[in-house]
Parts: sequence; structure tokens; C-alpha cells
Amino acid sequence: MDSMTARTTLRDMIARHAKDEGVHETAVPRLTLVRASQPTEPLHAVHKPSICMIAQGRKRLKLCENLMEYGAGSHLVASLDLPVVGHVCEASAEEPYLCLRLDLDLALLGTLVLEMNAPIAQTAPSCKALGVAETPAALHDAAVRLVALLDRPQDIPFLAPLVERELLYLLLRGEHAGLLHQMLTPNHRLQNVNRAIGWIRNNFHRPFSIDQLAQEARMSSSSLHEHFRAMTNMSPLQYQKQLRLQEARRLILTEALDAASAGRRVGYDSPSQFSREYRRQFGAPPLTDVSRLKSQPEQLAEA
Repeated sequence: MDSMTARTTLRDMIARHAKDEGVHETAVPRLTLVRASQPTEPLHAVHKPSICMIAQGRKRLKLCENLMEYGAGSHLVASLDLPVVGHVCEASAEEPYLCLRLDLDLALLGTLVLEMNAPIAQTAPSCKALGVAETPAALHDAAVRLVALLDRPQDIPFLAPLVERELLYLLLRGEHAGLLHQMLTPNHRLQNVNRAIGWIRNNFHRPFSIDQLAQEARMSSSSLHEHFRAMTNMSPLQYQKQLRLQEARRLILTEALDAASAGRRVGYDSPSQFSREYRRQFGAPPLTDVSRLKSQPEQLAEA
């Protein structure tokens, strides 16, 4: 089917399987559907390695100072865990935002790269771990067949792996093949940066030095700083701060911690510094921000 027909079909299928607002896990492994019937508040979240394909509406993402927007007929590919600020900027009750997210299976990607055994052109996006491209008809068609399996749950264990393989193959033949290929190349700088990111995510509440982190990443300090910023558009310390503030927000929202306790839990020694950085990050003091989130939970969408 042509791209427009496939996109319309995908839109209708997502709308049928995601009837309520928010993020919906599905019976297909790693596949999530999202619906929003109005523009959402900016949501601070860690974007997993994945492909996000919009069937209707538009979304805006901010990674540090890098801003990108994509909508129906385009998709986003992420190859690292990235702390982003995202919000749906075009949606209505009549034409809701509809999106699918497929988390990337690195083992399957690796198998495909080995089997393809072909040189892959490297791209040079402003962020080397995040990219947006127009969705070709073949990729739309594969996405339609993947979502269609939700109507035939007995077929999912047998056919979902085949369709997922096709979809990843098409990505590896597409505009951001280089972005995906670097995830799997031994000794590629992205692998080193990913080790640093993993360490920060597991130890974000602890202070660290660049020298210490460079040892974890198996790089020199200067090389780590250069390539970390090139891949993520932020420094390691900025990345840590984003994770700290996101976790503090979660603690205040879901565990009813006061701001000072949440700040201490994530590694802040100074309550005033925590409140100042929280307000700068989320646009309001902790209690005001969390009260707003509790009053409008439907305004948040993750993908």
C-alpha cells in the first residue's frame, strides 16, 4: 500500500487500540501506543533507544538546547538513554495525537547488521544519538502489520518477531542507519559513552569526577567530555543533574516526600540549591509543580 494509505490505516488502528488517554503497553513485545486529545505539558523523561512513529498530530522534543519537532508521516530514532523534554504540540479531541513506540532489540539489530554485511553511511545529525526522518511507505506498511497483530493475539508469538525484524531491517537501510549501526560497532565512541551513561544512571545520587567517570568509560577525560557532549548535547554533569531532578520529581509525586527530603535522596546537600535548580528545570517550585501534575495527569504523554 502507498504511504498515505498506510499512514491512514496505522492512525485508525492506533486509535482503536488506544481508546483512552495516555501510554498503553501492548501484547506485542516492546510495542507501546500513545494517545493524547489535547496538547500536553512538557514532560521530562529519559528516552530509551527506540523508534517513535507518529500517525497523527505533532510532538516537540528538547535535548538540552537542541530542539526538534516531528509529526504525522515522520519518525524519531534514539540510540541512547537520553533525558529529554517532550510535549505534544498538536492534538485535539477530533484529531488526537496518535503514536507508536517500539523499543529497540539490540540483539536483533546486531544479528541483522552481521547478516547484511554491507557498509552503512554515517549520518551527522546535530545530536549523534537522536534523529528525525520522513517515514517511507515500506516502514509504514511494516508498522501497520505489527499493530494489526493486536487483533490476532494467537499470531503474536510467531509473526511479531518476523515483522519486527523487517522493520529494523528497513531502519538499517534508511536515513539513520549510521545512528543505529554505531550502537553495535565494537569500540565505537558511542559504546564508551553508553558505559558512562550506565554508570551515571546507577549512581546519579553520588558525586563523581570526570576522571572517575572516564575510567568507567575506558576513555581519557578529555575524550569522554568531547564525545559525551557530541552524542547527547550535554556534559556528564548536566546529564546527572537531569536524572537527579527527574527522580526527585517522581519521589515528591508518587511517594509524597517533601522537597527537602527528595532533594537529599537524590544527592543535593543544599535545599536552596535543589529548589533553585528544580524551578529552573520544571518552571515552578516543587510543591506548585507537583500540584499541577496531580490536577492534570492526562496532560502527560511519554512518547
